[in-house]
Amino acid sequence: MKSLLAIVALLVAGAAWAQPTPVGLWKTIDDETRKEKSLVRITEADGVIAGRIEQLLDPATRPDAICEKCSDERKGQPLVGLEVIRNVRRNATDPQLWDGGTILDPNNGKEYRVRLKPVEEGKKLEVRGYIGAPLLGRTQVWQRVE
Repeated sequence: MKSLLAIVALLVAGAAWAQPTPVGLWKTIDDETRKEKSLVRITEADGVIAGRIEQLLDPATRPDAICEKCSDERKGQPLVGLEVIRNVRRNATDPQLWDGGTILDPNNGKEYRVRLKPVEEGKKLEVRGYIGAPLLGRTQVWQRVE
């Protein structure tokens, strides 16, 4: 009986570790225009998620564009290489969610709280930016590139 419980415990722990993560390269899709905007590389270090713009895809955005409306140290920085996701961690009660950090909208320079949720076996990423509660926000669905 003890060995059966140990096997079940290992399977449950393995399933929790097998959850898809936001780590990878993502194609951002504007939730209003449905146009491809950029490629964002999400990385993890010591359990903390961060994301940087790796490439601009929207032909209307100049390749050398800067974050003109940012109000922190990112003001005037090039969009390519700009850290737009900061301090996100796996949710303690829901292993499918990553939250607790912020996401920057370079178009308006505003920072929002963020919740990331890999869906469709990690092929897509629901990115919800919000103020206050997650109900008060917008969701974009990004597509995994790699």
